[in-house]
Amino acid sequence: MIEKVKIRAVRSGREMREFVFFPEKLYCGDSNWVPPLWSDELKSYHGEHNPILSNSDFTLLLARRGDRVVGRNLVYVDRAFNAYYKSTIGFFGAFECLDDPEVSAILLDESEDWLRQRGMTAVRGPIHPVAESWGFLLQGYDSPPVFMAPYNPPYYHGLVSSRGYAKVKDLLAYEADAGSGYRIPDRFSRFCRTLSDRNPRLTVRRIDPRRLQRDAEYIWEISNISLKSNWGYVPLDRKVLQDMIAKLKPVLDPDAVWLAFDGGRAVGYCLGFPDMNTILARIRGRLLPFGFLHLLAGIKKIRRYRLFGLAVLPEYQNRGLDVLLYVSLHDALVPRRIRLEANYILEDNFKIRNPLEKMDLRLTKTYRIYEKALS
Repeated sequence: MIEKVKIRAVRSGREMREFVFFPEKLYCGDSNWVPPLWSDELKSYHGEHNPILSNSDFTLLLARRGDRVVGRNLVYVDRAFNAYYKSTIGFFGAFECLDDPEVSAILLDESEDWLRQRGMTAVRGPIHPVAESWGFLLQGYDSPPVFMAPYNPPYYHGLVSSRGYAKVKDLLAYEADAGSGYRIPDRFSRFCRTLSDRNPRLTVRRIDPRRLQRDAEYIWEISNISLKSNWGYVPLDRKVLQDMIAKLKPVLDPDAVWLAFDGGRAVGYCLGFPDMNTILARIRGRLLPFGFLHLLAGIKKIRRYRLFGLAVLPEYQNRGLDVLLYVSLHDALVPRRIRLEANYILEDNFKIRNPLEKMDLRLTKTYRIYEKALS
């Protein structure tokens, strides 16, 4: 007789470890899955160690069939999001499940009931506040994900669609591989020279590691002004800024982070970083006994990068600053034969998509975010 699926909220340290390490069993044998840094993962599902969860009501749900864990989900109410959008939307993230419609149905039903009890009228996801990844991978299963990007089995789309979830937004990833001969078209380099000649007050420079806090403040301020109309964006709290600095500082490459100035005023940035997943896969997410040595030794040898963000203040948009920033990034990294993935690009953000496509970047991945009304 097949045992019933039971759902239980994580309460003990043992259950937390089962929740955290379930993907390791689920993806066993999948060469494209990359483990997280397990030591960080074990801490980050506690509110005090995660700036988004610290401002949210949340629960961690484990699905079991007998003694066997068969699924998990993180369900949460982001108070900052709902206050900003004047909404009653709940979220899920960290969803992992066997290819079993019964398990996913019971797990999602329990998640939805938890949100209804807290007054939510819709659920959206996956938006994972620990991995800081959005969406289920829909297209692009032929290569591993970059750091802080999702990976999942293709069957997840069928599991959630069968429970009434529908697409709310797609996110895109573009790639430029200098090791395979990618070069930015000459006309963009000529455009940047003309732009600089006509606007001598406009300058760009690398981030300064000696003044990381100051330059990070520039990025934080520009983001909260220029991205506030982007779908799903919530102004970044300073705690989120500090958490981001802590995550990126160990892999900071000044060649990959550029700031634009008009005189002394910071007006734009592009933020890239080495793809730490290339090392995490090798050490299987474990720093001990020798993983940390591979991490320290390997960071400077990474040839795969992620372009995480590019933003320009509204009054400076449509003036070519985004191109100037991207060309600066390209020129700094191309001698090292870097493979760069620009990720996530909103499907309807043609202010970003059009320049990337004109610069011959190749669309390689699509991620899908779902939503469901809670009646």
